[in-house]
Amino acid sequence: MIEESKLMIQKPLTKEICEFAHYLYSKGLAPGKSGNISVRFQDTVAITPSGVSLGQLKENEVVLTDMDGQVVAGGDNPSSELQLHLEIYKNKKETAGIVHTHSSYATGFAMSGQKIERLEGFGEISKPFLKMVDYKPPGTMELAKLVGEGLKYEDVVILEKHGVVATGENLREAALLAEFIEETAKTQFIARVLSKIEF
Repeated sequence: MIEESKLMIQKPLTKEICEFAHYLYSKGLAPGKSGNISVRFQDTVAITPSGVSLGQLKENEVVLTDMDGQVVAGGDNPSSELQLHLEIYKNKKETAGIVHTHSSYATGFAMSGQKIERLEGFGEISKPFLKMVDYKPPGTMELAKLVGEGLKYEDVVILEKHGVVATGENLREAALLAEFIEETAKTQFIARVLSKIEF
């Protein structure tokens, strides 16, 4: 039996997840069935399901879990990166939204091991590059622990040979940050190519 309190928060959480899932897909940040996002309210996490395109996500497919990863409402097949999301929430109490993308330019940097410069849109520039965490297989507890630790003092990390994880005080902020990261990577890629061309 689902707790009445869970039912009360299920609708707004699943609606928010679908809104930003569709937005990220429309921007080309989560092609195919890639990427996953989540939002937290108190001790409940709403997360996208495994194997479903963010562009076609329906509210009844969104999964609600507790902070231990136990399904409490909604769909029954949470993202394979559920533990990664939970580790971030446990390490960053102020975080209430997480976006994990495989966007083309940022992931290109991640695959090549090249660092993305930190620009002013990320806030105060205290470090020259965005943090990159070492490669661990997707969906593993090893990766979850590494990312959770890596994001303690960051709002975004690049996953080596994998993609991007952006966080925010809400899902909107995390989604906008993920979008900005992709545009930053694209701009830097173009600049590097143009700098090697003689006009």
